Amino acid sequence: MVSSIIQSIVVALSSIPKELVVFFISLVPILELRGGLIAASLLNLEWCIAFPICLLGNALPIPVIILFIDKIFAFLKKTKFHKIADFFEKKASVKSKSIVKYKEWGLFAFVAIPLPGTGGWTGALIAALLRLDIKKSIFIIALGIFVSGILMSIFSYMIPYFCFK
Repeated sequence: MVSSIIQSIVVALSSIPKELVVFFISLVPILELRGGLIAASLLNLEWCIAFPICLLGNALPIPVIILFIDKIFAFLKKTKFHKIADFFEKKASVKSKSIVKYKEWGLFAFVAIPLPGTGGWTGALIAALLRLDIKKSIFIIALGIFVSGILMSIFSYMIPYFCFK
């Protein structure tokens, strides 16, 4: 499913430079760095160029989410978009159980393991809703994004290289 979404985005953005396509995909919640690296591989963008672009794209919104999500949700709850805030708060609440139990290690593992529903965006949302230390959370999430990037690089670049060349 994620692969078909990425392919649709890649086709829609085909007139834009590959690097920008990968950057924009890495900015998008749910797709994030994982989607950016898959897209970069599909676009035949060299890993040494794609990896830092994906890291930057995925990490850029994290401080904004941690610092301002409470204000954004409070605003949304006063509008007809209140269901969006409720949805994300509920999602973060469900996902936060392991983070509450294991604190920083839980947050790191949640972001670092590239599974659907995990990643920097949700990790930042959970860190903000649990009122975790901002500086520590940003560092842990960035480290988790880096590790996730290494794992996704193996799936997106190394495995296809050795299996299909």
